[in-house]
Amino acid sequence: MTRSGAGGEAEGLKRLGAARPAQVAALDLGASKVACFIMTPDGVRRADGTVRVAHAGHVQSRGVRGGALIDIEAAAEAIDHAMTRAQRDCETPVSSVIVTTSIGQPQSSRISAQVSLGSRPIRDADLARAIASALGQARFPGRRPIHLLPIRWSVDGARGVRDPRGLTGHQLGLDLLVVTMAETAFTAIAHSLALAHLDLEGVVASPFMSALSALEEDEKELGCACIDMGAGSTTAAIFSDGSLVHVDGVPVGGHHVTADIARGLSTSMNGAERLKTMHGSCMASAHEDGEKIEAPPRGDDPGAGPIVVDRGIVKNIIAPRVEETLELVRDRLKASGAPFEPGASVVLTGGASQLNGVREMATRVFDRPVRLARPIRSPHLADAASGPGFCAAAGVLVRAAYGPREAVSAKKLLTARIGPAAAPQVQGGMLNRFAGWLRENL
Repeated sequence: MTRSGAGGEAEGLKRLGAARPAQVAALDLGASKVACFIMTPDGVRRADGTVRVAHAGHVQSRGVRGGALIDIEAAAEAIDHAMTRAQRDCETPVSSVIVTTSIGQPQSSRISAQVSLGSRPIRDADLARAIASALGQARFPGRRPIHLLPIRWSVDGARGVRDPRGLTGHQLGLDLLVVTMAETAFTAIAHSLALAHLDLEGVVASPFMSALSALEEDEKELGCACIDMGAGSTTAAIFSDGSLVHVDGVPVGGHHVTADIARGLSTSMNGAERLKTMHGSCMASAHEDGEKIEAPPRGDDPGAGPIVVDRGIVKNIIAPRVEETLELVRDRLKASGAPFEPGASVVLTGGASQLNGVREMATRVFDRPVRLARPIRSPHLADAASGPGFCAAAGVLVRAAYGPREAVSAKKLLTARIGPAAAPQVQGGMLNRFAGWLRENL
């Protein structure tokens, strides 16, 4: 494997982020809230690699339960309310959004492909052929691809090549990460946006977006699992050598903790949520011994008094569910074979990660360093929208400003054919689009 003089040509290629993105609207569609962040073209701060959110709004979610969209009309109403709040002072009305969500159980697969090379140096067209070959192998019945990310190249078996152009060899290899979601969930999201009079620009996985806004570069390079703890599901994005290498999750989240409290204490869901937020913990505390807390009774009996329990009982309900959820994620990551090395850290995002004691619990379950994250690449957010639960929405804006760009954009994935049926596209304009992607990203 040798490097030719073509490297000088690569230096003149257009680099990612050379142009400002137009106004970008991110819609975080979750089980507990719907949040909208809007970034104007002047919101990209290249000096420090951050973004500035110009407008934001969030409301309580409706129509989403347990990682599934179960009421399209209710979801559309919540989306409309969130967009209205975000656009109160917006000069340019928003007509389209990028949706970040864990609805539809996002998960990833890796596809490997190899193409033969001639005696000349590797060019854009060779890389495009490798991507097309990988996409031709893709078969995901009942699921919709939402991310296509080349994560590793090789030349004649030599791995870890970041930019193979200009090298010479006999075989060019590629590992392509494909993140998919349930087709039915994708269709339901598109329908709910249409009812809210919005165009869908694409759907992106919330743990991936959370990672883009919350992780340090060292964490991505050295290895990290960004675990997004939402109300309806808990999902993870694994990074290694600077690239996303795995996405998975379980349909268990903060709402399941709330439901456990409601059942265990015979209180309402609203009362259980209040108890969890104000007094909940999944770790023992010296101050809780004998402390009494109140919860409203279930039903509308005016003569029923409040439910009074020891605070320690609430902890005993919360802790097993949180521990089980983290163990489920840990075991799925272990079973997947994802490169989650012993030295890799864990970063927690999502609204459910704010529960007292979650970080300590995660440290014990994963047996590695754990930190609780905020959207550090959006440092100017108001306090009400700067917590771990807003990492995913902020990450959509970070991705629009700085990438990573993908082999096929989220918008083009709305109509692109992936798999054996893609052959006619591959022979036509898709190769040119891949070549354009490569010029912007390598």
